[in-house]
Amino acid sequence: MLLHLNTFLEIALGSNSPKRLFIGLLISKFFKTKYLADKSFSINTPTHKYYISTNLFDFEQEKAKAISLITLFFEGDSAKYTSLAHSFLGYLTLAEWSIAQWKHFDHHLRQFEV
Repeated sequence: MLLHLNTFLEIALGSNSPKRLFIGLLISKFFKTKYLADKSFSINTPTHKYYISTNLFDFEQEKAKAISLITLFFEGDSAKYTSLAHSFLGYLTLAEWSIAQWKHFDHHLRQFEV
């Protein structure tokens, strides 16, 4: 889960860039408002294959990386957060990236009852 969350943070920070999904290009504007609304993500929301890993990773290393990336995201240069597109939703503002990060972390913390 931490590797998955770290990958999503890296995209917002500009160090990873998955290819845009064609379906996202077509219908993302219809889902963007719902995605960024106050309601939590549903449990069975599909995951882009870019964010899925079956390899084993060191938990402490990923935890330290997560802390570093979160700090960088919230204290870093906000101008670069709008330079790369979300794989489904497209380009997001800093406020939209912040909401997406919060909802994504919240979704997985609830999933694992943390």
